[in-house]
Amino acid sequence: MLESVLTTISRYNMLPPGSRVIAAVSGGADSVCLLHALAELAPRLEIELSGVAHFNHHLRGTDSDEDQHSVAQLAAGLGLPLFAAAAVSAPGQENLKPGNLKAVNLEQGNLEQGNLEQRLRRARREFFRSLIAQGQADRVALGHTRDDQAETVLFRLLRGSGLAGLAGILPVTAEALVRPLLGSTRAAVLQFLRARSITWREDRSNLDPRFARNRIRHRLLPELEQEWNPQLRESLAHLADLAYEEERWWAQQTASAASSCLRSSRYGVEIHAPGLSALSPAQARRMIREAIRRAKGDLRGVEYRHVEAVLELAGGVPVPNPAELKPPGPKPKTGSGRLHLPGLHIVRSFDWILMQAAEPGVRPALEPAAVPIRGPGLYPAPDRKTLIRLEVTEGDSASGEAAAQPPGACATLKLDVLGSNARELVLRGWRPGDHYRPLGHLRHRKLKDMFQQSRVPSWQRLFWPILSLGPKIVWARGFGGAAEFVGEDGAGPIVRVTEEVADGDAAGGAAAK
Repeated sequence: MLESVLTTISRYNMLPPGSRVIAAVSGGADSVCLLHALAELAPRLEIELSGVAHFNHHLRGTDSDEDQHSVAQLAAGLGLPLFAAAAVSAPGQENLKPGNLKAVNLEQGNLEQGNLEQRLRRARREFFRSLIAQGQADRVALGHTRDDQAETVLFRLLRGSGLAGLAGILPVTAEALVRPLLGSTRAAVLQFLRARSITWREDRSNLDPRFARNRIRHRLLPELEQEWNPQLRESLAHLADLAYEEERWWAQQTASAASSCLRSSRYGVEIHAPGLSALSPAQARRMIREAIRRAKGDLRGVEYRHVEAVLELAGGVPVPNPAELKPPGPKPKTGSGRLHLPGLHIVRSFDWILMQAAEPGVRPALEPAAVPIRGPGLYPAPDRKTLIRLEVTEGDSASGEAAAQPPGACATLKLDVLGSNARELVLRGWRPGDHYRPLGHLRHRKLKDMFQQSRVPSWQRLFWPILSLGPKIVWARGFGGAAEFVGEDGAGPIVRVTEEVADGDAAGGAAAK
């Protein structure tokens, strides 16, 4: 048993020398075995077992409290501190929070659909994350076994999971959760405990047929083993191992390819549609899943049909979609369309697809506030990703547009043309109806038309940097200065407009000189 645990820890580099780990212990056989195995192996691994974590679900009345008491005795017997938290649930409350010892009412969760289990799992994970964030340890070890892995893979297979889901229970997670027993069977766990006369507590809820996992464990798996494959648990665990390694490789490939297709902005996560369509279907699907993960933080509720709908929106693999997923209006390849997926709003505009988290009660971004220009200095652009610098110089004999310009130069404006009203300059975003005559054009043009011609995505327009003097546009990003404000002869004094990438929070402009 101990050699199996050592092999698993080494294979996945779960606990490097010097690690500080807390064992998550429910009081059941698996977690009690985990605690004692880590206690015995800590000197050999050169790690510190720094405590025991117990999350009281309060689902079984006094039995739950007795579980916590039993775990407290285990921790004390090993000379380890106990970190305990409990769940609380109230009508209408979506998230359970650790640290409050109020009981959970089973009637508030739908056991058949697993809502209660999911909410408790999220609360328990938040508790573990908090221990790491507080510096109590840098790893939390959980007691999932090879049997748990087989049950999880079968459950996800029946639910219609993709390849990533078939990786099952991950040996190591991004949250620093590790599972040293994942290479050990439940039978080996029981043998280990009995050989050392170590007691544990039985959780009667593990027999409750209302939970889907219990039905799989006690009914479906034994029947499949008897009728189809006596080694089914091992086969499912091997499938999880293969899927996990495949997904690790794909994650590296996706990360390297993401730089050319994905970008994060103040609007959300943006996908370059032509770049996505150029990928193989396997790469494109993973790229979409990565974009969804970045936009909403997880992949909960995301199904095969949702990923395929985004592919169709990008003009990639043409697939039939449910009516509620089909983007209205023109076909996706014309550069427009919308989708509403679980927790996401998705829109395509020209060559880009935007994914935004659809948070309850959060309205779309309103028009950004105008920033008054008080004098030379740096000013935050409406997109908050760039800074606009204005500086006054004496000019030169060359044309203001043709003269040598510093990096990021956007326009050279005549200060005397701006006149005494220069102090009324404002930096703002686009507004419907905006128009002006850029230098080199014979007539006024609507910014909306220039956006269309330049294929600027719709969500970027509201935050498009524009300098205006009263109702007149002086300069707009990408389209240059207005003809009436740009000096023809280059004689000074002039106002030079340049654009820089913001480093941290954009600051206000400097005082006027």
